[in-house]
Amino acid sequence: MAAPDRPAIGIFDSGVGGLTVVRQIAERLPAERIVYLGDTARVPYGTKSAETVIRYARACASVLLKRGIKMLVVACNTASAHALAALRDELAIPVLGVIEPGAHQAVQTTKSGRIGVIGTSGTISSGAYQNAIHALNSAAQVFVQPCPLFVPLVEEGWTEGPIPKQIASAYLAGLLEHNIDTLVLGCTHYPLLKNVIGEVAGPRVTLVDSAESVADVVAETLQCMGATAEGLSSGNTFLVSDAPESFDRVGGRFLGRGIDKVEWVDF
Repeated sequence: MAAPDRPAIGIFDSGVGGLTVVRQIAERLPAERIVYLGDTARVPYGTKSAETVIRYARACASVLLKRGIKMLVVACNTASAHALAALRDELAIPVLGVIEPGAHQAVQTTKSGRIGVIGTSGTISSGAYQNAIHALNSAAQVFVQPCPLFVPLVEEGWTEGPIPKQIASAYLAGLLEHNIDTLVLGCTHYPLLKNVIGEVAGPRVTLVDSAESVADVVAETLQCMGATAEGLSSGNTFLVSDAPESFDRVGGRFLGRGIDKVEWVDF
């Protein structure tokens, strides 16, 4: 497919979670055109090996490059952990992930230096958030917890009530024992559980939503490039590698509005 005249921001994730990043970028930069790819045929990435995730990420980037993008945002935390360096080495456009902005916001937010991070098993085991936070503040104490049940809860729409609260309480108990004052939501699904997580964590713990931080970095990067769009957006494009009907149905909860059209792509 020929690339359109107006370059877009390309964003990919393993599924629907990255739509929380789309939502924040669209609110921050309403004039920008966004092309989003959900690799729903290969979801989840969080249980895959690093080598496999890198291969998937390269394939997603290739699809988006053909759509005429000026920047690539890796909305998947697992892909950001494993594939960001490879993509930056190989692509001629800026490549942003979700981990570095989230880590930066956490370091700016914490007063005690005691930071918690929750995410998928793949993201947590990669050590990416721990490394990113320590690169910014070597004295910070980082406590981590994988939360594998959060993603299916969100995709089933169970974001409020006693069941998600009970699960969140079990996951966060150990982190709260460490007296953290900042908690990074290290998965793009987790903002939909923000109310429950915040209730369990309590008022003394500040939640860091990486999607919000990413939107700020995207805006700053485009401004430095002199590539910020003006006028009205020509609309966003949503691509998936499998099950467009399911993506359409579930994705609206992440995006905060209905999705007009979802296009299936094979790669």
